[in-house]
Amino acid sequence: MANLFGLSQLDYFRDSLDERSQEALRMAVDRITDTKKHGGRVMVVTGSGPNIHEGVTTLIAELIRAGLVDAVSTSSAVIAHEMAGSLDRVYRVDAKALGMNMDKMPRGDVFEFTCMNDAELDALKQEMPLDDELLAKGRSLPRVSEIIKAAGNMAYPMGLRTERLAHEVLALARMYGLPFETVAGWGCDEHTMLGAASGRNVPVMVTIPQLVGGGAVGMSIGDSIPISQRSMRISRMLADCDVIIESAVALTQEIHDGPFECYTGHGIWAWWSGQNTYTLKDKTLIRIDLDENLRRATELSRTVQEAIDKGLPKTKAAKIPFRMEMSAFARHEGSIPVVGDIGKVWPLIAHDIAQNLGVSLEFLSASQDTQEGQAMRDWIVDNVRPLDVREMRGKAESFVK
Repeated sequence: MANLFGLSQLDYFRDSLDERSQEALRMAVDRITDTKKHGGRVMVVTGSGPNIHEGVTTLIAELIRAGLVDAVSTSSAVIAHEMAGSLDRVYRVDAKALGMNMDKMPRGDVFEFTCMNDAELDALKQEMPLDDELLAKGRSLPRVSEIIKAAGNMAYPMGLRTERLAHEVLALARMYGLPFETVAGWGCDEHTMLGAASGRNVPVMVTIPQLVGGGAVGMSIGDSIPISQRSMRISRMLADCDVIIESAVALTQEIHDGPFECYTGHGIWAWWSGQNTYTLKDKTLIRIDLDENLRRATELSRTVQEAIDKGLPKTKAAKIPFRMEMSAFARHEGSIPVVGDIGKVWPLIAHDIAQNLGVSLEFLSASQDTQEGQAMRDWIVDNVRPLDVREMRGKAESFVK
């Protein structure tokens, strides 16, 4: 895919940031560039919704392909959406007119259908039975709306397909002793984080606080390997990386300082007990977030640390709303808060790093509230395909651990 916009659009994104965010962006780019030049590793910690809608997960897949991202942790919802192709186009009809049980319908009293042509439906029938009567009736009703949204969610039949597919992926994961994410990646499109990572042997893991989501996918991810093993795998990923980029994600304190981290976290007793631990000391934490309080908390890092040293509530000491993830981030001397829209910040980071390192990118995301962003979303719908079951089964058949 060719980039959908030129330097003028990037200038617009850059100008949308205030002066402090532009400076933080420059610091982040310099730190990442220097890390990659010296053979270091970069990890991205993503949240769900906005990262899918803004094309950030698709951009991260491109950065994995280009060798600029070396590990990813994310949410079970993102895994479910990537299994269905990241974004898809759906149309909504009146659920009552469709004959649905209204007690089971979501708010709004609508029922969603994935926009699919006959060839796509025929191919899907090779995997699972489809209700042709329901599909025909849905096509005959007036459309309440037609939108692009995170793929494989509430729409028939792709939402149901993802739910059912989760059980097959889980069975293979348990058979081979692998995380669900690894097995799903065997069949995912190369423009998803899962597919790109599978092709380059890059780890992608769902964090423990982000296990809830994605319906059967989330439950299957949680069931695929024990919680303690998941926590240790994530800690190894973090230990191996020099820069950690957090993108619109909540509860990161429980992600990056968890039970095996000794600098800002609770790893002292794991170390005492002879378990494998790591430290965030000397690492760089970059967070992209719209919340001004994140920057404020970083500026108040001494106040926050003093409160912790005295056993006092951090919120009262800082006198700002204090989400959990601010604790370790705010106290860490290597933290860089970039306050801004991830849809505008991420293409700037990707472009600037690639330019600094002489790397060519084939995809660049754009904020969805721009014409370029809308074109990007259309491209993702049309080109990023759902998980290929036959490819996944073929790789499972030839898998040697």
